[in-house]
Amino acid sequence: MSRSGQASVASALESVSAALESAGVYCGHGTDNAWDEAVQLVLAVADLPADSDDSVLGHLLDEARQARLQALLDRRIRERVPLPYLLGWVHFAGLHLRCDPRAIIPRSPIAELVLADFQPWYTGPEPLRLLDLCCGGGCLGLAAAHYQPALAVDLVDLDADALALGRENAALLGVGARTRLLQSDLFAAVAGQRYDIIVSNPPYVDAADLASMPAEYHHEPALALGSGADGLDLTRRILAEAEDYLEPSGLLVVEVGNSWEALEAAYPRVPFTWLEFEHGGHGVFVMTAAELAEHRASLRQ
Repeated sequence: MSRSGQASVASALESVSAALESAGVYCGHGTDNAWDEAVQLVLAVADLPADSDDSVLGHLLDEARQARLQALLDRRIRERVPLPYLLGWVHFAGLHLRCDPRAIIPRSPIAELVLADFQPWYTGPEPLRLLDLCCGGGCLGLAAAHYQPALAVDLVDLDADALALGRENAALLGVGARTRLLQSDLFAAVAGQRYDIIVSNPPYVDAADLASMPAEYHHEPALALGSGADGLDLTRRILAEAEDYLEPSGLLVVEVGNSWEALEAAYPRVPFTWLEFEHGGHGVFVMTAAELAEHRASLRQ
């Protein structure tokens, strides 16, 4: 980057990417490599659309934008702050959402399922009620509310700060009238309710992975990451109780990430259906209400 005068987007991309690569930052919050992260950072500082093509490479950054770019890059490298926290927003499921350390950074592959209206896995009538359990900042439930105008969504989390961020994003998306954000330990605040779809991205990092995670993850709320020795403390509770909160044609969608092998080992008699994603990601299973009922004995042991 030029220290005087103007610099092009192209030259900024090259220098930022090289700096990120050289510093060995970990890319795991919306990107998986230094070049893509440089693209996000440079385009954001330049106030250019995130999906810009090569036609913007000649766009010039004035000295003020160069200074801001350098300041953000320095913090990204020195403090290992994830890029979405530095920018204050994140792109998720085609939406522009406010993002800050009150909640985990949205990155769940379940976004693909939301964009597909949960097809082909949800086979019931038009869904009218969805529960986003362990919602964090509410990205999954809010995205579902945005794309399905008939859907009423309850968003539940134990963390009041995360829920406050969710309320702000609900207002930004204009879905506040169809969403409820509830502070609750799992299902406690929705006793007696039934839903067509329950989606959950609960804490699922096991103790070993939590101890060895890159520095970037330590900027996120610890409450949103770890879940016991094998990462399954909350998932076990969800599996034991979800049937009681689903309509007969309902669907449960849960992300457990790298803990999927531990889950298979914990429930050897339960045939989990693991999803594949076009844009990457793993460790997401679906179960119908009927399957939860069929395997009730194993899931509630």
